[in-house]
Amino acid sequence: MFVQEEKIFAGKVLKVHVCTVEGTEWLEEVTEDTTIEKLKEKCLKHYVHGSLEDPKTLTHHKLIHAATERILTESKTVAEENLKDKDCLLLIKKRPPQAPPKMADISSEEKKKQENKAPDMDGILKATANLSTRNTDRAVTQHNIRDFQTELRKILVSLIEVAQKLLALNPDAVELFKKANAMLDEDEEDRVDETALQQLTEMGFPESRAVKALLIALMEMGFDEKEVIDALRVNNNQQDAACEWLLGDRKPTPEDLDKGIDTSSPLFQAILENPVVQLGLTNPKTLLAFEDMLENPLNSTQWMNDPETGPVMLQISRIFQTLNRT
Repeated sequence: MFVQEEKIFAGKVLKVHVCTVEGTEWLEEVTEDTTIEKLKEKCLKHYVHGSLEDPKTLTHHKLIHAATERILTESKTVAEENLKDKDCLLLIKKRPPQAPPKMADISSEEKKKQENKAPDMDGILKATANLSTRNTDRAVTQHNIRDFQTELRKILVSLIEVAQKLLALNPDAVELFKKANAMLDEDEEDRVDETALQQLTEMGFPESRAVKALLIALMEMGFDEKEVIDALRVNNNQQDAACEWLLGDRKPTPEDLDKGIDTSSPLFQAILENPVVQLGLTNPKTLLAFEDMLENPLNSTQWMNDPETGPVMLQISRIFQTLNRT
């Protein structure tokens, strides 16, 4: 009788229990000298019911010994992996390897640092060298607005001194100050740049976060906290003007804010000669309004809309604009 050579030298036949994550189970017969790769191929043919047309099917699966939770090495034989009869194996799909990080991802942190770095004057001039000058009128307007805000602070410092002297002569000054302080406490509210705040809230930010974002925007450009505080203080919390101040010659300085206007100047004399201003200086509420605007420039809108202090502020603005054009 003829017996095939491979049958004579064939290893011991084992029956192993194979399971998949979907719950499919079956018994697979395999000899001890069969490689794990061949065993996996047999399992996949049973699992996919046919030939393995896609070569990726074979490479994308692995066999795991359930009892020891170890992945079987495909180049080893069943005997070398010490598999026993009735052992349970899991046929599962390999996790796809993670894509290697792109160069853009690797350097993203470095790019963020560079993007957040404050530009220097050379960089600004280089970046804007080819821009047209069609917005010159707007730049002049912004400059005039900033000049008025700067001069207004000086005007208020000097007007406060005048108002204090006038009110000191009033025998009812103490009682008037008490009433004015009570009115101020009722109307006191924290305010920020309403236009910028509206823009942020329209973008979907809650108002509390919008206020915070408005105050820290300049710090995110790379300027330190003290510089930003000085810039906002000098420019009455106007973000665009504060940015120009930080990138420019930084004048006026924070120390200049406490200086009043020249009391002999034509501008200050014209303000003092205005009847509306003269009447307002005898009202304690006007003095409190001036002091509040010095400490909290964002409250200027509140006092402009006040029936008692609004007319005074309007006259000061008109006089400044008139003399500034001459």
